[in-house]
Parts: sequence; structure tokens; C-alpha cells
Amino acid sequence: MDLDRMQALLTALQEARFAGLRSVSYDGKTVTYGSDAELAAAVRDLEARVAAASATPRRRRWGTVATKGL
Repeated sequence: MDLDRMQALLTALQEARFAGLRSVSYDGKTVTYGSDAELAAAVRDLEARVAAASATPRRRRWGTVATKGL
């Protein structure tokens, strides 16, 4: 799943949760969550996936260190 679609789904989930709804519709599909806890877990999972997909890779720096052993 690409980043734009994940962000759109995340927005739909957050809007439904803030409105107090347990059903979310997107792409012609409707998902009904059993409780707010399930919806919150879906939001957290999608937030983690968006963060992982949008993170830039970290650069590693290598160097040498020398001491005289004093």
C-alpha cells in the first residue's frame, strides 16, 4: 500500500473516531469496529505504518579513533 492511500485511510479512521462512529467507509467498502478500543488500535497501527513508510533512512558515519593509551 502506498503512502498516500495509507494517509487517506488514517484520516478516515481518525475522523470516524472523533465523530464517535464505529463504521468507516472508503473505496466503496464499509468496516464496522466492535469497540472504540479496536478502532484506536487500527489508528495506532496505521500511524506506525505511515511513520515507517515516510521515514528517511538514517546515515551511518564511520570513522577511526586512535589514542596513545595514556
